[in-house]
Amino acid sequence: MSGHSKWSSIKHKKAIVDAKKGKSFTQVANMIALAAKQGGNDPKMNFSLRLAMDKAKTVNMPLSNIERAIKRGMGDDSGVRIEEFIYEGYGPSGTAVLVETASDNKNRTVGEIRAAFTKHGGSLGNSGSVSYLFDQKGILSINLKSQNKNKDEIELIILDSGADDFEENEDQITVYTKSNELSSVKLNLEENNVISENAELSFIPKKEVAISDKDKAESILKIMDTLEGLDDVVAVHSNFDISDEILEEIS
Repeated sequence: MSGHSKWSSIKHKKAIVDAKKGKSFTQVANMIALAAKQGGNDPKMNFSLRLAMDKAKTVNMPLSNIERAIKRGMGDDSGVRIEEFIYEGYGPSGTAVLVETASDNKNRTVGEIRAAFTKHGGSLGNSGSVSYLFDQKGILSINLKSQNKNKDEIELIILDSGADDFEENEDQITVYTKSNELSSVKLNLEENNVISENAELSFIPKKEVAISDKDKAESILKIMDTLEGLDDVVAVHSNFDISDEILEEIS
């Protein structure tokens, strides 16, 4: 299931990160508002809201911002309503791209996403055009250095937690679950004193597309980076596989 970690790994290597804290706050606030709208304002009863609030902590979002986002999701007097949309598109070499958004203006969002694809040689597709190429999974990231157990103990706990699979990469273990079992697996790990840094629902490609051309690799990375830079975009997923050799040429 290496498709999930590929983009995350590339972002780290190429230092493609959020440059403006305000943008991070906007994205996370939209995630919180959407989660509150869909499941209520109690994080104890609304697992999606709890995940969004955990994300807010990682970007040091003030409590007042979090509370304001929850109120907006529950329908405050501002008249602004957040909606969830997933857009599908194509990158170079027929790569598939899924874009998760939380937006109060669909026309603005789709216009920005279409422009991001077009600018870098991609195209926006219709609903259902590429989504069948992905499976939705729960993802948990475990930093081995921050645990009070050794790797073998942690792996045994993961196997008993109800997780589907896991993979190790240096000092981190990525755990995969069924989409509807993310909450229970996370709870099982915590009850056994294994704490995850991050937990989220993500789209995992069923099959990856190898990119062997440097120019096409640069184009798909630019599409991904531009899309992730949009305030309304929550997450971007793709099925590309760029070799480390090409990445070294690009960087």
